[in-house]
Amino acid sequence: MDIERLFDASYVRVLSREVEGQAFFEAFYERFIAASPEVAVKFRHTDMARQRAMLKKAFYHLLAFYASSHADYYLQQVAVSHDRAHLDIAPALYDLWLETLIDTVRTFDEQFDDEVELAWRLVMTPGIVFMSFHYDRGTRCD
Repeated sequence: MDIERLFDASYVRVLSREVEGQAFFEAFYERFIAASPEVAVKFRHTDMARQRAMLKKAFYHLLAFYASSHADYYLQQVAVSHDRAHLDIAPALYDLWLETLIDTVRTFDEQFDDEVELAWRLVMTPGIVFMSFHYDRGTRCD
């Protein structure tokens, strides 16, 4: 199983489709915000177009982290901005984020199967663990 190849191919497929008039990241955030009142509060005053652009960028850093096991400056800064002292994104919200992401991929990728799902989970999980780990550690992302 070539995890990166499966992930990359699926990512291209989900970005190339619209479902019910929505692009992938738009549909993801709509689902994510609807999934929890806590998430809805977190995004209450967010510029969602900017947020979607930031998530697209973050995907490349998450993939690089998966491939290298090295958190670059960008991912370190995201971890700090999401910690308890800043945006206060609790670790449990990352589980919901991943499940919502997988559900959105399932809808957008016509070739979605167990291997594709596993590839997404394996690529995203190291970054999620990194973010969760730094929740109570503030600026200590060394």
